[in-house]
Amino acid sequence: MDEKEIIQAYNNGLNAVITLVQDMHKSLSGQMEVLNQRITELEVRLNKNSSNSGKPPSSDGYKKPRNSREKTGKPTGGQWGHEGKTLEKVENPDEVIEHRIPEMCGCGCNLEGVEGKKKTRQVFDIPKPRIRVTEHVTYEKACPDCGVVHKSEFPVEVTQPVQYGENMQGLMNYLTQYQLIPLERAAEAVKDITDQTVSEGTLVNAATRLYNRLEEPDGEIKQQVTDADVVSFDETGMRSEGKTQWLHVASTEKLTYYAIHEKRGEKATRDIGILPDFKGTAVHDHWKPYYRFSDCTHAECNAHHLRSLKDIAENYHQDWANDMARLLIEVSRRVEALKAQGFVEMPEEEMKTWHERYHGILTIGIAEDAQKSPQVLNKKGEPKKSKPLQLLHKLKQYDIETLAFMYDFDIPWDNNLAERDLRMQKLRQKISGCFRGKDGAKIFCRIRSYISTAKKNGIDAMEAIAMAVRGQPFVPVK
Repeated sequence: MDEKEIIQAYNNGLNAVITLVQDMHKSLSGQMEVLNQRITELEVRLNKNSSNSGKPPSSDGYKKPRNSREKTGKPTGGQWGHEGKTLEKVENPDEVIEHRIPEMCGCGCNLEGVEGKKKTRQVFDIPKPRIRVTEHVTYEKACPDCGVVHKSEFPVEVTQPVQYGENMQGLMNYLTQYQLIPLERAAEAVKDITDQTVSEGTLVNAATRLYNRLEEPDGEIKQQVTDADVVSFDETGMRSEGKTQWLHVASTEKLTYYAIHEKRGEKATRDIGILPDFKGTAVHDHWKPYYRFSDCTHAECNAHHLRSLKDIAENYHQDWANDMARLLIEVSRRVEALKAQGFVEMPEEEMKTWHERYHGILTIGIAEDAQKSPQVLNKKGEPKKSKPLQLLHKLKQYDIETLAFMYDFDIPWDNNLAERDLRMQKLRQKISGCFRGKDGAKIFCRIRSYISTAKKNGIDAMEAIAMAVRGQPFVPVK
């Protein structure tokens, strides 16, 4: 081998080594990007809490997230002008007990004709409840001349030889269905309050009877929700019959309708039967099955958006998220200010300005994400969208739904109405646990639909239950 061949062989070997090193560098760089992305994902997961994700507040533990509300500088407690609930004297008390001064003074002087100063103090209390038994007696007589038999009848509501009256049934249902007290403790409470022993089966029977009397109001509530202009929808998991089922709610300012179903998505919604016939605006979070119903318009919950934007700002360190959060809050405050001034809509030019600012932030956000998010390939070798980019695209695609509250003042900024109506179920599950029987959840949903609707219309829970037990349930007026 001559000198040229040796040099050529050396160069070839050197080039092979360089290529190998370059390939190893690319491989290591790729692995480093994957590892860095994984570290970021784990850090994000570790930093999740109820303020920047859908996690419940109970998962925050002792380290509570920072409150995002701005300080107003106002003192804690009731503010000036707030309507108080101070106990005040009444003009006509039910009972007056006079504490008289002796007629004779210790010195022997007669005080009977001496004018004195009168002071009063009033004590508000309730008499100790006690069972009051009413016996109904009917008679039967035969006419001695013609033989016609005359009978008197028991009241319609008195159907059994021995039964509990409307107030007792109302108390039972109030404790179990409204205050969500477990059956054993509710039976104990009834005994302590009335000195009457009741079984858990009696409490269940009382709820079943109430459920049967609410068939008409339940159907009317469902129909009125279907016919409403704006309805908030949501769902949450509920343990029943040893498995997770789904409690669905459809809410307006005056109506609440609950339904239990084994599924969460489109099948459940079609079986429940409100959204398939709904023609108004459905307010909800970004749960895709809702968008399969196209006969209605849609509005997104901006409280969910704020949590997602906080997640992007805190865990991915992208500034556009803070700008978008501020914009959504600014628009909301502007809408509320216009409402307070008597306006029913925002001027078209102003809406256009807000809309342009909205999309301007999205354009900046897409550029910022391209700089800050590492490029990761999916299994097909295609670039994988980062979490911030996914949110950017969603906000861009659903811009009208996100700003729906600006275009129509009747549409709320968030979906808190439905979320508040679902919150009692989580409370019930913590207090009383799951439903064991197949009918328990169904009974619970109908009774809670009725009570929630009655309360929204100014009728307290105890009175609403008593009305239903009497056979005269509250039915909302259209």
